[in-house]
This record gives sequence, structure tokens and C-alpha cells, in this order.
Amino acid sequence: MTQKKGRKRANPQEHMPDAERVAAELAKAESMDDFFGKDGIFAKLFANTLEQMMEEELTDHLGYEPYEAKGRNSGNSRNGYYSKKVRTSEGETEVHVPRDRKSEYEPKVLRRYASNTNELEEKIIGLYAKGMSTRDIQDTLHELYGVELSAQSISKITDKIWTLVEAWQSRPLETIYPFVFLDALHIKLRREGKIENTAIYVVLGVDMDGRRDVLGHWVGDGSEGANFWLSVVTDLQARGVEDIFIASVDGLPGFKEAIQSVFPQTQVQRCIIHQIRHSLRYVAWKDRKAFVADLKTIYQAPTLEQATANLHRLAEKWSGKYAIAVKSWEKNWEDLTTFFEYPADIRRIVYTTNTVEAYHRQLRRVTKTKASFPSSEAVRKLLYLATVDITRKWTMPIRNWPQVLNQLVVRFEERTEI
Repeated sequence: MTQKKGRKRANPQEHMPDAERVAAELAKAESMDDFFGKDGIFAKLFANTLEQMMEEELTDHLGYEPYEAKGRNSGNSRNGYYSKKVRTSEGETEVHVPRDRKSEYEPKVLRRYASNTNELEEKIIGLYAKGMSTRDIQDTLHELYGVELSAQSISKITDKIWTLVEAWQSRPLETIYPFVFLDALHIKLRREGKIENTAIYVVLGVDMDGRRDVLGHWVGDGSEGANFWLSVVTDLQARGVEDIFIASVDGLPGFKEAIQSVFPQTQVQRCIIHQIRHSLRYVAWKDRKAFVADLKTIYQAPTLEQATANLHRLAEKWSGKYAIAVKSWEKNWEDLTTFFEYPADIRRIVYTTNTVEAYHRQLRRVTKTKASFPSSEAVRKLLYLATVDITRKWTMPIRNWPQVLNQLVVRFEERTEI
């Protein structure tokens, strides 16, 4: 295929920014769209990466470098470029594909990424996801693009992200959340020269439209108690939350007292799945199947009365052998059975923290690549970036929301606005 005279050939060199141009683009970015949007800097760098890879492929195909003497009279040579659209998760982006005069070259990299560009995109987004140290960003930019950025330029980038993190963590919230889920994600964090296991507490809310939203991330200090939880729920209140109907949590010491001091009408549901896991720690492996079967008769009972009766049967059968496991259910019985007050649709939502745990599984795909984090700010930057990517897919209300909403309005008529 020959190119028409007078038409300017698309030259990918014009789309391969040097270090100064990349730094300038990054410095101008003011929002996440400027970084990761359809026309953002990473879309350009993604296209640049494909173009460089195709240039290398064509060199291998021809057997000589551009302008190399042995290419003369070789029978084939470079013959300009043509434009092609490549699909990404943000939409289509344009790349400039090199061609040879005999039209023999077919870009393998485009075939590889024609339907799925996630591999490269994840590397590019990983530039920020792992960008908590300037060294990491410098190494990744150099590895992928051959671009050198100064520590000062990197600092400008991370400073911009930190501003977004703080704005997100302090943004106004809805006035009412029927359901709030709280659970911990554990990572390794460097503190005062030591690497410590640290809990990152996540609060996920479901609003009156049935839509999920991550309300914030809080870094634990290892001594979480009523004062820590009081600071969390006070923060939610300061950001506009006026009422929470039901809070579903793992067994967090001091949480119930803290949330009810700020939102006195909130009911607390202790996660059944966490309670099962906790009690099974005290049961021998050979008896676990039978013990779990008896537990199911409790939390799957149709009424609280039946559940209580089944708990008594469990105690009669197993207390002699596994007293601690049985006592853990008896001790936490009030908070384990809140969900029995509600119809089946609501029970399914609140009896476990599975809603927030599903979100945690997605976060772990990102955090597992880091052996440890250099600071709490580094953790929060990473979790924020991952959350932006995860929550953009949360476009639908949770299952059976119209039925759930009707049940909520009947139960909490005085606390809802119709």
C-alpha cells in the first residue's frame, strides 16, 4: 500500500515524549481523569509503549535498524505509518503503526492486545499504584518508556495524588446509610525502622438508593479501642452522616459503644461468618463438620426463638468438649442475632460483612505486590487509586433493592424521608 502524495505521514516520534515533556504533562494534571482518562497522560504513554514495541518488531522483521547502511538495496524498507484504534478500559486510543514497503509486516503486539489491553494498562496504572517511593516510579518509567524523571518531578506527582486522597477522605457523605459494613485489611507497614502488621479499617456504606460507596480508610495503630472507633464515627458525622440503621462488623472491641454514642439508634450486627471462623479455632478438625452443621441450625433458623433453642442444643452437645467455642456464641449472642428482627432480604445483606470483604479481595490483588509499605500515606495512596478503579464499576444497586427499601421504610418510617 502506498501513501498518497501531499498527505503528511503520521510520525510516532511526535507521540514519544521525552523526559521534559512527560514531566510537564504530569505536572499539569489536576484530576484522576488527567492521569487515567481517555485523553490522559497514561493513555498517551500506553499508545507510546505500543508504538515503540512495533518499531522494534519491524526492525526485527527487516533485519536492520532505521537509517542503517545495510538496509540500502535490501529489497524492503520502512514505508511510513498508518493510524489504528486500540481498545482500552477507558475507550479507544489511537496508535501509529509502522509499515514496510512490501506490506509484509503484521504487528504481533496489536494482535496480542487487540481485545485485552489490561496487561499493559495494569503496568501503567501500577506506576501510580506502586508509586509511593520516588525510586519505584523512576524505575518503572525507565523500564517501560526509557524516560528519566527527577525526584523533584516525582514528588510533584505524588503530592497531587495526596491532595486527591485527602479530598476523597474528607468529602461530604449522604445523610442516611441504611447499612454500613466495617472490616479490616491487613498489610505490613514500616514504623520507626520496624516492619509491623497493621490493620487498615474500611467503612463501606449502602445509601438509600441501594448503591455501595467506600466511605473511607483508616490506618490502625495496633491499640484500636473505643477511642479509635469514636474518632472514626465522629468523622463520618462531621462529613454529613446523620443516621445509620444497621452496622455490620467483625468483633471489634469498643466499636458498639463508640457508634452508639454518636448514632444512638444504630443496631450492630456481628458478622456470623467471622464468628464461625473464630469458634472453629477451638474445635478439633475431626469434629468440625458436625459442629458447623449444628451451627447452621442456629443462624439459618427462621426465628430468634428457634435459634435460641438450637443454641441450647449446641451447648448441651458440645460444651463438655469445646466449652470455649460454645461460650463465644453465648457471650456475643445479642449482637449475633440482630438480623433475626428483619425479613429475609435484609437478613441476607447484614448477617455477614461479605459486602466489604468482596471489596477487600480486589484490594489484595494490588497490595500483595508490596512486601511492605514505607508509610501510612503510601498505603492510603495505593488504596485510594485502587478504590477509584474498583468503584467506577459499582453502577447498579444491590440485589432486590426495591423490596429492601420498602421493608426499611416500614421499619424505620420516622427515620426516613419519603
